[in-house]
Amino acid sequence: MAAKKKAKEGGTGTFEEAMGKLEAMVEAMENDQLPLEELVAHYEKGAGLLRHCEKVLTAAKERIELIEVGNSAEKNLAPDPEAEEDSPGPGDSPAAELPEDDIRLL
Repeated sequence: MAAKKKAKEGGTGTFEEAMGKLEAMVEAMENDQLPLEELVAHYEKGAGLLRHCEKVLTAAKERIELIEVGNSAEKNLAPDPEAEEDSPGPGDSPAAELPEDDIRLL
């Protein structure tokens, strides 16, 4: 809710509102015979709306990436049944499989 309030105070509104304004401005610039000063003002305001939309999209992308990372981390917490079959049992000694010259850090 704070993001919507902040967006309203900045005059850009939500992403959808900003995109609607931007589309309307582009259409007006393409179809209407506007004086040069109005064209420049529309272009300037459109550039601001575009920056706002890019920021919102970047923030959404980052949130989605965090969700995906969290989901993949949760998936890795579950034991892998194939890995359990390949893992050495309690009587198996992993050191017995290693050559004597091999140095283990852990």
